[in-house]
Amino acid sequence: MADDTQRPIVIKRIKKAGHAAHGGAWKIAYADFVTAMMAFFLLMWLLGSVNTSKLFGISEYFKTPLKVALQGGVGAGDQTSIIKGGGEDVTRKAGEVKRGEPEQPETPQQNKIQEAARLNELKEKLEKLIESNQNLQQFKKQLKIDITTEGLRIQIVDDQNRPMFDSGSAVMKPYTRDILREIGRTLNEVPNRISLSGHTDAVQYASGQRGYSNWELSADRANASRRELLLGGLAEGKILRVVGLAAAIPFNKENPNDPVNRRISIIVMNKQAEEAITKESQQIEALTAEQVGEKFGKIKP
Repeated sequence: MADDTQRPIVIKRIKKAGHAAHGGAWKIAYADFVTAMMAFFLLMWLLGSVNTSKLFGISEYFKTPLKVALQGGVGAGDQTSIIKGGGEDVTRKAGEVKRGEPEQPETPQQNKIQEAARLNELKEKLEKLIESNQNLQQFKKQLKIDITTEGLRIQIVDDQNRPMFDSGSAVMKPYTRDILREIGRTLNEVPNRISLSGHTDAVQYASGQRGYSNWELSADRANASRRELLLGGLAEGKILRVVGLAAAIPFNKENPNDPVNRRISIIVMNKQAEEAITKESQQIEALTAEQVGEKFGKIKP
């Protein structure tokens, strides 16, 4: 039997190397990040340096990526013809415009669409203002906002327990002033002009039709409202018409004496309504001049 005590003892020492620099993986991640940022800023620069037509072409490409492959052309927004060598394709929108050339003017239809969108945005803003403003929120039921053929209509209607004016008077309640001034500030945000009308119920004024009547009262209330809109910040040149309509156009046609018929109507007019009023005014002025000429033209010096 071998003597284990006589065997040599071997000691193995393992020399460990220093830690590697994490394999350099962080450099790859950092390079990816820098590349992504460069691509992002390049995209922002390209979007900022192209015209509207090119942006439309980019949008069309992502909607229909095969458009160029199927129909040809430099880009998806390129103006091409169905028949090569023929005229413009009337089914396509105007495409790319060469740099330095003026873009095509907007059509009347495009102007109408933009104006309608602008008035809708104003409607939404006024509705949000009413919801967020504590002074206006309590009058929410008395504020009627809608879109008509003339434009955006804002109506402030009377309430049995909360009238806008003193009874039979054009003296305005303090809270009515607050409402009109808030509205006046907001209406400056659109270029459209304003038509303002006063309305009463059908209850006859004490002095009757021969003296101071609902016609004068509605006109005075409309003018009082005009002054408050201006004090609220509305530019004076934006008001095109101020009229008193008495009870001629009731809000509640079933009950002409309903307090809701007593109201102030503000219309942010579209271009068509504004042109109609301007044309009507010009015709009246021309007619008056003609009548004066007929009356005095026969008089010889």
